[in-house]
Amino acid sequence: MRPLQGCRGRGVVVGTVTLCLAAGWALQTPGGVSLVIPQHNINATVAQNILLSVEYSCRGVATIEWKHVSSWGTTKIVEWRSGNYVNISTAYKDRVTTFENGSIQLLNVGMRDAGYYFITVTEEYGTNTYGTIIVNIYEIIYEDLHFVAVLFAFLAAVSAILISFMWLCNKSLHLFQKKTTHKLTANTTEEIELETIEC
Repeated sequence: MRPLQGCRGRGVVVGTVTLCLAAGWALQTPGGVSLVIPQHNINATVAQNILLSVEYSCRGVATIEWKHVSSWGTTKIVEWRSGNYVNISTAYKDRVTTFENGSIQLLNVGMRDAGYYFITVTEEYGTNTYGTIIVNIYEIIYEDLHFVAVLFAFLAAVSAILISFMWLCNKSLHLFQKKTTHKLTANTTEEIELETIEC
Protein backbone atom coordinates (compact mmCIF):
# COMPACT_ATOMS: atom_id res chain seq x y z
CA MET A 1 0.00 0.00 0.00
CA ARG A 2 2.85 2.36 0.66
CA PRO A 3 4.12 2.37 -2.93
CA LEU A 4 0.60 3.34 -4.02
CA GLN A 5 0.56 6.35 -1.70
CA GLY A 6 4.02 7.39 -3.02
CA CYS A 7 2.67 7.39 -6.58
CA ARG A 8 -0.29 9.39 -5.48
CA GLY A 9 1.98 11.94 -3.75
CA ARG A 10 4.13 12.25 -6.84
CA GLY A 11 1.05 12.75 -9.02
CA VAL A 12 -0.12 15.58 -6.79
CA VAL A 13 3.33 17.19 -6.91
CA VAL A 14 3.57 16.82 -10.70
CA GLY A 15 0.03 18.17 -11.08
CA THR A 16 0.80 21.13 -8.83
CA VAL A 17 4.03 21.91 -10.69
CA THR A 18 2.22 21.65 -14.05
CA LEU A 19 -0.54 23.93 -12.80
CA CYS A 20 2.01 26.48 -11.54
CA LEU A 21 3.90 26.39 -14.86
CA ALA A 22 0.67 26.85 -16.81
CA ALA A 23 -0.36 29.76 -14.59
CA GLY A 24 3.07 31.36 -15.01
CA TRP A 25 2.94 30.93 -18.79
CA ALA A 26 -0.55 32.41 -18.86
CA LEU A 27 0.61 35.42 -16.83
CA GLN A 28 3.57 35.95 -19.19
CA THR A 29 1.46 35.68 -22.32
CA PRO A 30 0.28 39.13 -23.40
CA GLY A 31 -3.37 39.90 -22.79
CA GLY A 32 -4.16 40.63 -26.46
CA VAL A 33 -4.06 43.67 -28.69
CA SER A 34 -6.06 46.85 -28.28
CA LEU A 35 -6.71 49.26 -31.15
CA VAL A 36 -8.20 52.75 -30.96
CA ILE A 37 -9.39 54.61 -34.08
CA PRO A 38 -10.29 58.23 -33.25
CA GLN A 39 -11.86 59.00 -36.64
CA HIS A 40 -13.69 56.28 -38.58
CA ASN A 41 -14.79 58.53 -41.46
CA ILE A 42 -12.46 60.92 -43.33
CA ASN A 43 -13.48 63.43 -46.02
CA ALA A 44 -10.79 64.86 -48.30
CA THR A 45 -10.36 66.53 -51.67
CA VAL A 46 -8.18 65.48 -54.58
CA ALA A 47 -4.42 66.18 -54.16
CA GLN A 48 -4.75 66.49 -50.37
CA ASN A 49 -2.67 64.53 -47.82
CA ILE A 50 -4.68 62.45 -45.33
CA LEU A 51 -3.72 60.82 -42.04
CA LEU A 52 -5.30 57.46 -41.18
CA SER A 53 -4.81 57.77 -37.44
CA VAL A 54 -4.84 54.77 -35.10
CA GLU A 55 -3.24 53.83 -31.78
CA TYR A 56 -2.50 50.21 -30.86
CA SER A 57 -1.01 48.63 -27.78
CA CYS A 58 0.21 45.14 -26.95
CA ARG A 59 2.88 43.56 -24.77
CA GLY A 60 4.73 41.73 -27.51
CA VAL A 61 6.00 42.69 -30.94
CA ALA A 62 3.18 43.47 -33.36
CA THR A 63 2.84 43.28 -37.13
CA ILE A 64 0.71 46.02 -38.70
CA GLU A 65 -0.93 45.60 -42.08
CA TRP A 66 -3.05 48.11 -44.03
CA LYS A 67 -5.29 47.20 -46.99
CA HIS A 68 -7.44 49.34 -49.27
CA VAL A 69 -10.76 47.96 -50.56
CA SER A 70 -12.75 49.83 -53.22
CA SER A 71 -14.74 49.18 -56.37
CA TRP A 72 -11.39 48.74 -58.18
CA GLY A 73 -10.41 45.84 -55.94
CA THR A 74 -8.33 45.09 -52.85
CA THR A 75 -4.77 46.41 -52.55
CA LYS A 76 -2.26 45.73 -49.82
CA ILE A 77 -0.73 49.10 -48.94
CA VAL A 78 1.92 48.38 -46.34
CA GLU A 79 2.99 45.82 -43.75
CA TRP A 80 5.58 46.29 -41.04
CA ARG A 81 6.74 44.87 -37.75
CA SER A 82 7.45 47.38 -35.00
CA GLY A 83 11.18 48.00 -34.85
CA ASN A 84 11.91 45.92 -37.96
CA TYR A 85 11.12 45.88 -41.65
CA VAL A 86 8.62 47.97 -43.61
CA ASN A 87 7.13 46.46 -46.77
CA ILE A 88 5.33 49.05 -48.93
CA SER A 89 3.54 47.92 -52.10
CA THR A 90 4.79 49.38 -55.39
CA ALA A 91 1.50 51.23 -56.01
CA TYR A 92 2.07 53.25 -52.82
CA LYS A 93 5.89 53.42 -52.83
CA ASP A 94 6.27 57.22 -52.76
CA ARG A 95 2.84 58.01 -51.35
CA VAL A 96 2.71 56.46 -47.87
CA THR A 97 4.40 57.28 -44.56
CA THR A 98 4.22 54.89 -41.59
CA PHE A 99 4.20 55.79 -37.90
CA GLU A 100 5.13 53.75 -34.82
CA ASN A 101 1.60 53.93 -33.39
CA GLY A 102 0.24 52.12 -36.49
CA SER A 103 -1.01 55.21 -38.34
CA ILE A 104 -0.24 55.90 -41.99
CA GLN A 105 -0.32 59.06 -44.07
CA LEU A 106 -1.33 59.00 -47.73
CA LEU A 107 0.11 61.77 -49.90
CA ASN A 108 -1.58 63.40 -52.88
CA VAL A 109 -4.79 61.35 -52.84
CA GLY A 110 -6.91 60.84 -55.94
CA MET A 111 -10.43 59.61 -56.66
CA ARG A 112 -9.18 55.99 -56.70
CA ASP A 113 -8.09 56.35 -53.06
CA ALA A 114 -11.70 56.54 -51.87
CA GLY A 115 -12.98 53.42 -50.12
CA TYR A 116 -12.39 51.29 -47.03
CA TYR A 117 -9.04 51.06 -45.28
CA PHE A 118 -8.56 47.97 -43.10
CA ILE A 119 -5.85 47.71 -40.46
CA THR A 120 -4.85 44.40 -38.91
CA VAL A 121 -2.58 44.36 -35.85
CA THR A 122 -1.22 40.86 -35.15
CA GLU A 123 0.71 40.09 -31.99
CA GLU A 124 3.64 37.68 -32.10
CA TYR A 125 1.61 35.15 -30.08
CA GLY A 126 -1.14 35.09 -32.69
CA THR A 127 -3.67 37.46 -31.14
CA ASN A 128 -4.96 40.05 -33.58
CA THR A 129 -7.45 42.89 -33.92
CA TYR A 130 -9.01 44.74 -36.84
CA GLY A 131 -10.17 48.26 -37.61
CA THR A 132 -11.78 50.11 -40.51
CA ILE A 133 -11.62 53.71 -41.74
CA ILE A 134 -13.85 54.99 -44.55
CA VAL A 135 -12.29 57.62 -46.82
CA ASN A 136 -14.41 59.83 -49.10
CA ILE A 137 -12.57 61.81 -51.79
CA TYR A 138 -14.24 64.78 -53.46
CA GLU A 139 -13.15 66.41 -56.68
CA ILE A 140 -13.01 70.18 -57.06
CA ILE A 141 -14.96 70.97 -60.22
CA TYR A 142 -12.76 73.46 -62.04
CA GLU A 143 -15.00 73.30 -65.12
CA ASP A 144 -17.69 75.29 -63.29
CA LEU A 145 -15.19 77.99 -62.38
CA HIS A 146 -13.90 77.96 -65.94
CA PHE A 147 -17.45 78.38 -67.29
CA VAL A 148 -18.09 81.32 -64.95
CA ALA A 149 -14.81 82.96 -65.98
CA VAL A 150 -15.57 82.53 -69.69
CA LEU A 151 -19.11 83.84 -69.21
CA PHE A 152 -17.82 86.86 -67.29
CA ALA A 153 -15.24 87.61 -70.02
CA PHE A 154 -17.92 87.27 -72.72
CA LEU A 155 -20.29 89.63 -70.89
CA ALA A 156 -17.47 92.12 -70.34
CA ALA A 157 -16.61 92.04 -74.07
CA VAL A 158 -20.27 92.50 -75.07
CA SER A 159 -20.58 95.39 -72.60
CA ALA A 160 -17.46 97.04 -74.03
CA ILE A 161 -18.80 96.68 -77.59
CA LEU A 162 -22.21 98.11 -76.58
CA ILE A 163 -20.60 101.05 -74.77
CA SER A 164 -18.40 101.74 -77.80
CA PHE A 165 -21.42 101.53 -80.11
CA MET A 166 -23.40 103.91 -77.90
CA TRP A 167 -20.45 106.33 -77.81
CA LEU A 168 -20.21 106.25 -81.62
CA CYS A 169 -23.97 106.77 -81.95
CA ASN A 170 -23.85 109.68 -79.54
CA LYS A 171 -20.87 111.21 -81.37
CA SER A 172 -22.61 110.78 -84.75
CA LEU A 173 -25.81 112.30 -83.41
CA HIS A 174 -23.88 115.23 -81.99
CA LEU A 175 -22.11 115.79 -85.34
CA PHE A 176 -25.43 115.50 -87.19
CA GLN A 177 -27.04 118.03 -84.86
CA LYS A 178 -24.08 120.35 -85.31
CA LYS A 179 -24.32 120.11 -89.11
CA THR A 180 -28.08 120.63 -89.03
CA THR A 181 -27.71 123.65 -86.78
CA HIS A 182 -25.01 125.04 -89.06
CA LYS A 183 -27.22 124.54 -92.16
CA LEU A 184 -30.16 126.16 -90.41
CA THR A 185 -28.01 129.08 -89.41
CA ALA A 186 -26.69 129.39 -92.98
CA ASN A 187 -30.24 129.20 -94.42
CA THR A 188 -31.52 131.75 -91.96
CA THR A 189 -28.67 134.09 -92.85
CA GLU A 190 -29.40 133.66 -96.59
CA GLU A 191 -33.09 134.37 -96.06
CA ILE A 192 -32.31 137.48 -94.10
CA GLU A 193 -29.92 138.62 -96.83
CA LEU A 194 -32.52 137.91 -99.54
CA GLU A 195 -35.18 139.81 -97.63
CA THR A 196 -32.79 142.71 -97.24
CA ILE A 197 -31.99 142.73 -100.98
CA GLU A 198 -35.65 142.55 -101.94
CA CYS A 199 -36.51 145.44 -99.76
